[in-house]
Amino acid sequence: MSSRVYRLHSTLELPLEDVYDHFEDPDLPEEITDVDITRRNNTLILSAVAADQEMSKYTPTAQLKASVTENRVYEEDPEEMEGPGSSMGGGPQWGALEEEEEEIESELVEYACFKGDRETVLQNTAVQYPMFTVLCQIARIAEKGTLTAIVANEDDELEAVRIVDGEERPATITVTEDPKEDQGKNGVDWRDNEFIS
Repeated sequence: MSSRVYRLHSTLELPLEDVYDHFEDPDLPEEITDVDITRRNNTLILSAVAADQEMSKYTPTAQLKASVTENRVYEEDPEEMEGPGSSMGGGPQWGALEEEEEEIESELVEYACFKGDRETVLQNTAVQYPMFTVLCQIARIAEKGTLTAIVANEDDELEAVRIVDGEERPATITVTEDPKEDQGKNGVDWRDNEFIS
């Protein structure tokens, strides 16, 4: 059995420039020879180029999808500047003091946001697991966000993956029972509802 990704949730954000830099010389799994990067308006698509020559050129390979947003990044943290003794914090400001207030240096930076569940972030099944490992590499360079997943390795054993703010964290899988039939009595039975035709 080949490795599979069963559940995935991502809230990763990192500068778009970091994504491009990472793929200048990536360490790709052996099943992937390259990653094609396409940008369509505010969507970034990273498509796997499969190493398997037997695979049909019409088979859609796994791809990672991210939305691209602009965030204003400040040279200095505005909250730090408002500490005691600064001209911005404290009591009211009158007249000339307002004119002396300096504007904080900032710039607009484009961010790639890999946010959502498996079908949103990681699409298509051909070379899906190798492309998931590429997403894990991106998660390790992202300073913000979390990647959690449940995957099955080649031995068909389930593994939990959790990467938070660029660092791998311990993760466990909890198996829960399906809700019992009598627990749903208080809800609406949508299948046998006389008001729905």
